[in-house]
Amino acid sequence: MGKKSRRKSRPEGAPKRRRAEVAYVERPFAGLPAETDLVAMREVVPAATATVHTTAEYGDREVQLVTLLPDMVPALHRDDGTVLVALQTAAHSGDASRDVAAALLEALDLAPGSALATAEPPEPGPRLQDVLDSGAGVDVEVRSTFDFWLTDQARQDADVARALEQANENIVPTVKVDGVESAYWCRMSREFLRWARPEDSEQVLDAIARLHAARQSAVDDGARFVGAFRSCGILIPVWELAPGTEAEELTAPLQAFEERFTAALAADQPLTPEERRARAGIVSRQVALR
Repeated sequence: MGKKSRRKSRPEGAPKRRRAEVAYVERPFAGLPAETDLVAMREVVPAATATVHTTAEYGDREVQLVTLLPDMVPALHRDDGTVLVALQTAAHSGDASRDVAAALLEALDLAPGSALATAEPPEPGPRLQDVLDSGAGVDVEVRSTFDFWLTDQARQDADVARALEQANENIVPTVKVDGVESAYWCRMSREFLRWARPEDSEQVLDAIARLHAARQSAVDDGARFVGAFRSCGILIPVWELAPGTEAEELTAPLQAFEERFTAALAADQPLTPEERRARAGIVSRQVALR
C-alpha cells in the first residue's frame, strides 16, 4: 500500500498517528553471542556472514546476518529460501538490535526472490536478544567476495555477474585472526589490525594508556597503536602493522599481548601523570562511528 493509499485510509480530519520512537541503547548487542564480532561486522569488516537461528517463537529458522547487501537494503529473501539480514544499513533508530530484528522478522515473511526496501526506522518491538536462540551460538565467516548475495543460478546472468564483480573489487582484504576473539587483519595501502574488545570502553582506554606509557602497546614487532573506533558501546583499538605482515603471523603475538592487556585491565591504582597524558592522546585519536 503506497503513501497515497494510507492517507486515504485515515478518516478526513483525523490527526496523523505519531510513530513511537525506539529508546536509545548504548550497547545494543550486549548479551548476544559474538557481540564484538557483530559490532565489527557492522563497522569495520566489509564482507562477512554469521549464521544464527531464531527461537521457536519466531519460527525456528536459520538466518544469515551479513555485513551489507546490494543497494544497502536491510534484508533479502533469496530465491533458494535463504534469508539474509544486513548489519550495515542506511536507516537507524536508537537501537541497532531492534533495527536488525525488525528487518529479520519482515524478511521471514517476504516471498523468495524479494528484497526488503524500507527507509523508515522501526517502532519499539522485539530485539535480537528476543528473536535469536542464544544457545545456538554464532558462526562468523569472513568472505573475500559478495557471492553470498546470490544463488549460483542468479550469478549466471551476465549483467548480475558484472555488478557483483564491480562490488567485489571494492572489498578491502580482511581476515579474522585465529587464536583470539574478534581481531581482524586488513590490508589497505598498509596492513592494520582492528580488535573489537568486550570490556567496558573506559577500562580499555585505561589499559591501553598504561601499556602505551610503558612502551608496551605494540601488538607485534614493528607495529604501533594508532587510535580506536568507538561504536555500539564498545571500543575497537587499531594498530598499524609492520609492512607485509600477514594475518596468520599474528596469532602468537596477539595471545602474548592479550596477557599484558589483561594485567593492565586488572590494575586498579590511579593512572600516573604519564599514563593520563597517554590516555588523553588516545582519546584525541578516537573516532565515534555511530
